[in-house]
Order: sequence, then structure tokens, then C-alpha cells
Amino acid sequence: MAAKAGAAASFMFMLFLLNIACQAQLSPAFYDSSCPNALSAIRTAIRSAIASDRRMAASLIRLHFHDCFVQGCDASILLDETPSIQSEKTALGNLNSARGYNVIDKAKTEVEKICPGVVSCADIIAVAARDASAYVGGPSYAVKLGRRDSTTASRTLANAELPAFFESLESLISRFQKKGLTARDMVALSGSHTLGQAQCFTFRERIYNHSNIDAGFASTRRRRCPRAGSDSTLAPLDLVTPNSFDNNYFKNLMQNKGLLQSDQVLFNGGSTDSIVSEYSRNPARFKSDFGSAMIKMGDIGLLTGSSGQIRRICSAVN
Repeated sequence: MAAKAGAAASFMFMLFLLNIACQAQLSPAFYDSSCPNALSAIRTAIRSAIASDRRMAASLIRLHFHDCFVQGCDASILLDETPSIQSEKTALGNLNSARGYNVIDKAKTEVEKICPGVVSCADIIAVAARDASAYVGGPSYAVKLGRRDSTTASRTLANAELPAFFESLESLISRFQKKGLTARDMVALSGSHTLGQAQCFTFRERIYNHSNIDAGFASTRRRRCPRAGSDSTLAPLDLVTPNSFDNNYFKNLMQNKGLLQSDQVLFNGGSTDSIVSEYSRNPARFKSDFGSAMIKMGDIGLLTGSSGQIRRICSAVN
């Protein structure tokens, strides 16, 4: 038994060292010599997309999150279906809800014009999320660069590992912990929902059958989400400032005005109540923690060095 325990400990230590080694290869200055205008080209494409569709900011942040939680931050979410690839675009958590693929493709096209075969799609997703946050009043932070793109995708993993709108607090904390993220990281990242929208079918149960919901809020939301039908009708998660990156999301939770069950569980007598309360009072702390959590999330499951590839087209392997 002691030998097995020692072997297991040794294996975990090797995984830890491997993760540290991968992170060490990332740097905000990774493209300074090989493609010095890459970040400005990406930023221009992202700003243009959000200027014409404000909702795209939330979509790009969510796209990065959904990429990193499946196989790591490797742009696997961008790959189309082929005989050998299970596209993650059709996973339950992405189908008819994930957006921004075309925006990343546009940014990639612009970067390829100036530096063909240099900048990974995985890095473009990470930079796009940061630029989206900054454009709508959220934090800007240094994005570590040097990721490479996967040559595979997994709809099965996406269905298993992406959080669902009906999950409990304990389940959500466990999911994030498995990715190396703390409960505080989870709550901070959830704050970007202040920009998001949800489809009627994802919150119907909550507005009609839950008791921990403000009565007036539920009544307002029922107007656009009947008991039957209108499943895909969109509603903003934050009615007050839906187009601004602020801490109103947390104020809503404290008033039992979380639209999704997976949002309200963050403030429902559990272990994360104090974090929600803190962020509702201190927007600067929220934004600081959000930036730190995004950087941390960007380190999940990296491909670096000679692993993976630099895709020329983000939706297909070379």
C-alpha cells in the first residue's frame, strides 16, 4: 500500500512539474519579435465586432471559458465536424448558444495577413476575451501567450465537463476545483454574466417553481418566458446594466434576482455568500479578481513547444 501511495504521489508531482513547465513557456511578450502587430490586429477585429453587436463581448468571454474547460485552452471548440473529429460546437452547452466563432475567424484572417502560421487560434481566443472585457468597461490584464492549437476535439468531454444551468453549488465548486480554480475564482468568473443573456428554457423552472426568487423579478421575467413555448427567447441576465461590465450581477444575487439557478446558488446560504457580498460592495476587488481568475483559467491544459500545431484556419486542422 505504501509503495502504491508513493507511486501515486510521484505521478501527481510529475504532473505538477509538467504544468509548471508549460506555464513557463507562456509570456505576454511571446509574439513581440515574431509578430509584433498581432495584438493590435486582434484588438481591432474584436472592437469592431462588439461595436456592431454589444452582446458579443459576453459571447467571447464565454467562448474562452468553454474552450479551456474541455481539453484545456487549445481552441478545440473552434473545430468543425469531420469524419475524425467530434465537434464541440454541437455539445449541449454550446449548441445554439455559443457564439463568436466568426469573430475569431475574422481576427485570425487579419493576423494571417501579416504573420502567416505564427499566432495560434488558442491565443487569439484568450486575447479576444481580454479585449472584450476591456471594451465594455471590464478589466484589462496581461494575457500570457504561446499556446498551440489542438488537432482533436471532444463533444463527449464537452457534454461531461461544461457546467450546466441547473447545477448545485457543491457541483460547481467541484467542477472548478478539478480545473485548478478556487471557489473565489468561480464566483469572480461568474460575474461576467452581468453581460450575458439566457434562453427561456434555461430559467423557466426557476421563475415558475423556485421559492428563493424575488416575486416582482419572477413576474417580469414570465412576460417573455411562458410556461410552454418560446424556448429560445433571450433575456438579459442583468436587467439594470446589461451592456456594462460591472458588479450589478452580485447585487442582483443578494436580492434573489439571479436568473439562472446556477447563478443564485452562489448566494443562497452557502459557502460563497461572503464572496458575493464582498464583490457587491467592492467593484474594484471584483474586477481585480476577475482578471486574475481569467489569467489562471488561461493556464488550463496547455499545449506548448512542439505539441499541437498552429492552425492556418481555426475551424480545421492543417
